[in-house]
Amino acid sequence: MTRVPDGPDPLIQAVMYSSSPADAPFVREPLHAPVAHLVRGGVVEGIHYGSVVVLDADGRVRFQLGDIEAAFYPRSALKPVQAVAMLRAGLPLDGELLSLAAASHSGEERHLAGTRRILELAGLAEDDLRNVPDMPFDPVVRDAWVREGRMPSRLAQNCSGKHAAMLWTAKLNGWSLDDYLDPEHPLQRKIAATVEDLTGQRAARVTVDGCGAPLFAISLHGLARALARITTAAPGTPEARVADAMREHAEMASGSGRDVAALMRAVPGLLAKDGFEGVQVAALPDGRAVAVKIADGANRARIPVAAAALARAGVDPALLTEFAGEPLLGGGEPVGSVRPVRALDPAPATARA
Repeated sequence: MTRVPDGPDPLIQAVMYSSSPADAPFVREPLHAPVAHLVRGGVVEGIHYGSVVVLDADGRVRFQLGDIEAAFYPRSALKPVQAVAMLRAGLPLDGELLSLAAASHSGEERHLAGTRRILELAGLAEDDLRNVPDMPFDPVVRDAWVREGRMPSRLAQNCSGKHAAMLWTAKLNGWSLDDYLDPEHPLQRKIAATVEDLTGQRAARVTVDGCGAPLFAISLHGLARALARITTAAPGTPEARVADAMREHAEMASGSGRDVAALMRAVPGLLAKDGFEGVQVAALPDGRAVAVKIADGANRARIPVAAAALARAGVDPALLTEFAGEPLLGGGEPVGSVRPVRALDPAPATARA
């Protein structure tokens, strides 16, 4: 594995805020680098590879590790961008229901009730949803469903809020509903255009996410750039409305006890979104942003590496101590942990938030 040298790519910097999107990122095997060590009893037992990018407030790359320009799938970390696209298309949501529209929710009753409410406002029903039926994402809630004999449902699936919002957006615009997940549907074309606008690059590939919605291959750099644009947008814009809703209703965008909600509560003004397969993105109101991809999709490395990246971005490490990662147990006792590599140690005198 090869580490890409630190520092910004001049070509990428030149197109960062261009009025037209840059070429799509290269589709290649990413040149990931070690980003975290699994340490047991003082010995490195395992290594998680991945890539990390840290942007300064002016959009320049402050730090990079691994391959931040290869095409990858951001999975649910792209949901804030999808929510912006729906607001641009006229979706009249704010507050907790808008947060739910950008959510990978845990399937708690408030999430199900919120999705029902979006459908009711649209004059639609659960049967109109085209996401896949599933059990709740939260293991405690899921176990309760199993004990009660409840079956998988489209409402319980973690993307149901987004799908309900997609349906309402389509209905408001007079677009067809049965095929709202088709990449050529007007809604999905609007979303694709917003992805290009906010990331500053064309999508390299379009495929299908786990929930059935179109999924766009962009770069890790582009993902960080998109969230930075959302957090720095003028008040009242679709971008600012999404950021405000998710920060103010972090548990609606995720769930009780979820690390991404705790991260937003811990760091003032932070907007954060996770995605399956080890993806994490976060941005501060001044535009500083980080994005992380864990190559093997390991969730246990996602938050410790993201927290280390935020410290690299200038966030006070004292605000991030609870995100150092779960202890590794041996015989029920802590014997190690997942630790970000030394390259992710904060640079001197960078604490600003």
